[in-house]
Amino acid sequence: QVQLVESGGGLVQAGGSLRLSCAASISIFSSSVMAWYRQAPGKQRELVADIRSGGSTNYVDSVKGRFTISRDNAKNTVYLQMSSLKPEDTAVYYCNAASRWWNHWGQGTQVTVSS
Repeated sequence: QVQLVESGGGLVQAGGSLRLSCAASISIFSSSVMAWYRQAPGKQRELVADIRSGGSTNYVDSVKGRFTISRDNAKNTVYLQMSSLKPEDTAVYYCNAASRWWNHWGQGTQVTVSS
């Protein structure tokens, strides 16, 4: 059974930084597009950033220049480095591993940014 385990969420003041990690339990990693999504209260889940196996990345406009997604295929882990955090970044952040054959989600980790 595939598991994605997120860590690194928490409470931070505006302007601060956090790094989220997502470890996959088995090696679907190298064949997956890895992504971070977030869902704020009362809003739809949105894609924050994704990274392909070759390293190409994509970001939602609201986080460009502030967030960096990276992956370590040897450790089956994807990271989201978040800097210059804003209160509007407050959400539950979910890790996702997807390919044409599967689509797996983590349990989510809460990120709260205080003003």
